[in-house]
Amino acid sequence: MNYSKIKTALTIAGSDTSGGAGIQADLKTMLANGVYGMSATTALTAQNTMGVTAISEVTSEFLEQQLDAVFTDIFPDAVKIGMTASDKLIEVIAERLSFYKAKNIVVDPVMVATSGARLISENAIAVMKEKLLPLAALVTPNIPEAEVLSGIKITSNTNMEKAAFLINKKYGCAVLLKGGHRINDANDLLYENGEMTWFEGVRIDNPNTHGTGCTLSSAIASNLAKGYDFKTAVRLAKKYISGALSAMLDLGKGSGPLNHGFGLKDISEIT
Repeated sequence: MNYSKIKTALTIAGSDTSGGAGIQADLKTMLANGVYGMSATTALTAQNTMGVTAISEVTSEFLEQQLDAVFTDIFPDAVKIGMTASDKLIEVIAERLSFYKAKNIVVDPVMVATSGARLISENAIAVMKEKLLPLAALVTPNIPEAEVLSGIKITSNTNMEKAAFLINKKYGCAVLLKGGHRINDANDLLYENGEMTWFEGVRIDNPNTHGTGCTLSSAIASNLAKGYDFKTAVRLAKKYISGALSAMLDLGKGSGPLNHGFGLKDISEIT
């Protein structure tokens, strides 16, 4: 690799002390996928594989300063946006990304847990819809999030196709709708430029899946930064996820993290 020509990506997300999700997972994923990763932190969390015990959100002023520091020095070739719970923070992100004319923006709209529980406020969701999603190149909702964005109930592959169409029509971005086991055994649907492409999920018997959504969207952003089209970016990202899961890392007492560096040389070989 010619490191003088390396592409760059920025993650805007919260910190995960256990390293399995959030900006830690994003930065590991970016490195593993051959791009230089940078971060702007939206919140600090005290969490591990068993859950979150505390959250400390940054101020909108400080988030703006972080974004300015990145964009005025090392302009990112892609931007991944993860969980941002505050409407004020989302407004800052949208304003700064628009100001700098950021490219290849991938939004992982972390709004609703797979259990159906809301993770951010209605105000934050409204601001995300109005100001952030129209800037995105790609949005990567799960089924509950796609129901919020499309306004329809999703219970089948046909519903997924309709929802993806509606989201694209409303916000103007490409859509990767993640099926999950609730619908179709984890097959994902990409909708862009009027074309639908299904990506079959690979069933991997691994209970340790903490940070899978963060990792997928970061891998896609990394591939977009390198110049791949949407189909190729998604295909390569899903292949990376399969490898990280298949490595069968087993850490922690709860749902553990993926092995983001599964393709790297074992540390014992270095020492």
